[in-house]
Amino acid sequence: MIRFASLASGSKGNCLVAESGRTRVLLDCGLSPRETERRLARLGLVPADVAAILVTHEHDDHLGSAFAFAARHSIELRLTHGTLRAAQASGRFDPAALVRPIESRDPIAIGDLQVLPYTVPHDALEPVQFAFSDGALCLGVLTDIGTPTAHVVQVLSGCEALVLECNHELDLLLNGDYPRWLKERIAGPLGHLDNGAAAELLGAIDRSRLRHVIAAHLSQQNNRPDLARRALAKVLGCNEEEISVATQEDGFGWRELR
Repeated sequence: MIRFASLASGSKGNCLVAESGRTRVLLDCGLSPRETERRLARLGLVPADVAAILVTHEHDDHLGSAFAFAARHSIELRLTHGTLRAAQASGRFDPAALVRPIESRDPIAIGDLQVLPYTVPHDALEPVQFAFSDGALCLGVLTDIGTPTAHVVQVLSGCEALVLECNHELDLLLNGDYPRWLKERIAGPLGHLDNGAAAELLGAIDRSRLRHVIAAHLSQQNNRPDLARRALAKVLGCNEEEISVATQEDGFGWRELR
């Protein structure tokens, strides 16, 4: 069985929990330590329940308090060599944290969880995303990617659950108030997926075992939950209400794969 939930999802901070057996890991730690503790408690967890923190890349809404939280609670921190170098350069590094670098495409085992990092195009030094398995079931997580690749499609094909970036609606972004350089960054090949691109990616993967689809990392300025749901539901041929949305304030509650 795999169980998963989100503490927060969006540009102000991201954090997801994945669990199998007696093993729980955090994916990203973009909230403050105190807020992370508070939202873990909301899920019935305490920091001592967490075996490791995995970090996708060095942007603040993902790396955030990872080093501080790991050091405070003696939790192992796993991230790529590039993300570690970026953290050291930015001043986020804490030598008190137990850091174990990972290779960007090599599977790792953390207790009862099998973890597969996979590379993605994004404007960071060595960004990855992650898929989680108990040996039979798979949870795929994909946020912060500018352009889908064949490798991404391969990794996510056959997953039972998918947390998928739907960052913006392209028209809202282009006609919004952001400066031109920021619009170009977000919509560029190393930026973020818009609803249409997320739907195209969903349509490209093997969905034969897919049970849960959750739209994530929605921009509060350039997207709306109904637009994200509509785009994904069209691909799946389901009602829009069947698509869940991870929010900045609440993330989403526990989901189970059995």
